[in-house]
Order: sequence, then structure tokens, then C-alpha cells
Amino acid sequence: MAQTLDALLDQLRESAAMPPHAALYLFSTLDAKAAARVREAWTDWPVELRRRLVARLVELAEADFEANFDAVFRLCLKDEDGDVRATAIVGLWEDQDVRLIPLLTVLLREDEVAAVREAAATSLGRFILLGELGKLHPDPFTTTYDALLAACLDAKECLDVQRRALESLAYVGNETVRDMIREAYGSPEEKVRVSAVFAMGRSADDCWARQVQQELGSPNPELRYEAARACGELQLNDTVPELEELADGADPDIQEAALWALGQIGGERAQEILEHYCNVKDEALQAAAEAALDELMFMHGDLSDLIAKAGKEPGW
Repeated sequence: MAQTLDALLDQLRESAAMPPHAALYLFSTLDAKAAARVREAWTDWPVELRRRLVARLVELAEADFEANFDAVFRLCLKDEDGDVRATAIVGLWEDQDVRLIPLLTVLLREDEVAAVREAAATSLGRFILLGELGKLHPDPFTTTYDALLAACLDAKECLDVQRRALESLAYVGNETVRDMIREAYGSPEEKVRVSAVFAMGRSADDCWARQVQQELGSPNPELRYEAARACGELQLNDTVPELEELADGADPDIQEAALWALGQIGGERAQEILEHYCNVKDEALQAAAEAALDELMFMHGDLSDLIAKAGKEPGW
């Protein structure tokens, strides 16, 4: 007989052991009454169990698009443990409900745990993007923008929170944000410069082309990685030769970022490079090249070629 949610809650009250994989799906798509029962039971469980549970639910949600644990993640925003709160924010990464904005902005301004404020700053970025796309009303957009801007400008705020706030603001193309990106790029703190290059790509503003291309040769692998991604986001055709060099390098993350960027940029030479990597022995590189080539064909190529390729896939 299938286990019920109430039976699972009773089991967790009696034992701190992690439930079986299948049982965790009982936390998916909870209605209001079920969510209330989980909320009532949640605070009775040991903190280590709560941490492991919310982390596992995030993993399941990332692996299975049909699973929806948002009701659990929302109640976890008020958990007394900072690790649980921060992980829950990550779990809500696809939730576009504007009612999250006041919850996240309060966490960004007031939470005592830096990791929670950092996660909130990152999470608010999707609402900035929605606003820039005209899919968010002005009032919630302004609330989000103001909270992130305040975090960026707060000299007492920790550096990681400030830089995540800048990354989220990067979607906004105003002079205030451009000035903050410029200032971050000149920072003596290398991780702040990494965030600046990330923000340059996210801005979709080719005024940053020179700086991004310059960082492709940085001795810092994080900067090279973000620069490669930014080249793709900005579709910088002139960087194709340098991206080809990075794809031939030794760092697998940078290689995959370079291949992704080539797929975004498109063009005959980029296509040739990706077709070459579709035939290499390294399975991860091959998969990255195939995905990038599909993206190139979708964005820049003949859709009939992509459809013909899809028709050869198993199960088509």
C-alpha cells in the first residue's frame, strides 16, 4: 500500500532517518491543508534532518521538472536555521510568483545569516529580468530594484551579498548599473571582478566587448570562464578564434563554456568548431558541443536541419 503524507510525517517525528526516495514525492504539489500539516510537523524535526530534507528536495526538483516542492520551500523561508532558509531560496529558483518579492527583499535586508542574504540577492534577479521584459508591474519591480541597489551600496554589507546583488541588477540597462559594473571591474578584489564580467554578459550591452574579450586571456580561470560565457551572451563574433583556443584547453568547465558561447555566436567557423567537438572521445565535451550546435542551428541556422536531426533521435 502506498504511504500517505500523514504517515510520512509521523515516521519523521519518530525517526531522523532520511525517508526513501519515492516517499519524498509526497511533499510535491501540496494543497493549502497539506502544507499546513507539514508546517506544523516541520518545527519538531531535528535541524540536521531539516537540512538534509530540503537539500534533497532541491536535488529532486532540479532532476524532475514535474516535481513541485515550492510549498515546502516557502515554509522553510521562516525556518530558524540559516542553512535551511538559504537552501529553500535556491529551491524556489523557478517560482515567478510576485508574492515572493516581499519575502525575499525582507530576507535580503534583515536576515542575520550572510548566506541567506546572498541567496535572496541572487533569487531576486529573475524578477528584475521579468521587469525588463515587461512581464512585471512597475511597483514590484521597483521594490526589487531598490532592495538590490541598497544591498549593492551598503558599505557594511558583506562582499558576496553585494556582488550577487550586482549580478541580479545587471539586467537593467541604466547608467547607475553600468557605473556599478565599471566600478566592480576595477576592484582589487578578484571575485568582485568575476561578478563584474558576469554582469557584463548578463547586461546584453556590447559596450563591454573590449573588457570581456580581454579577460579571455586572464590567468584567473574564473575570469576566463565568465568571459567565455559573456562572449556568447553578447554574441561577440571577433572572439571566435580565442574561444576555439579555450575549447582546446585543459579546464573542462572553461571548455564547455567556450563551446556554449560558440553556439550563441553562430557563423560558419563556429559551426565547424562545434561539429569537430561532436566527434571527440570525451563524452562531456561531445555532449556540450552537440547541445551548442543545436542552439546554433535553432538561433542562426536552417530549422529544417534541426528537425531532420531530431527525427533521427530515438523515440521521435
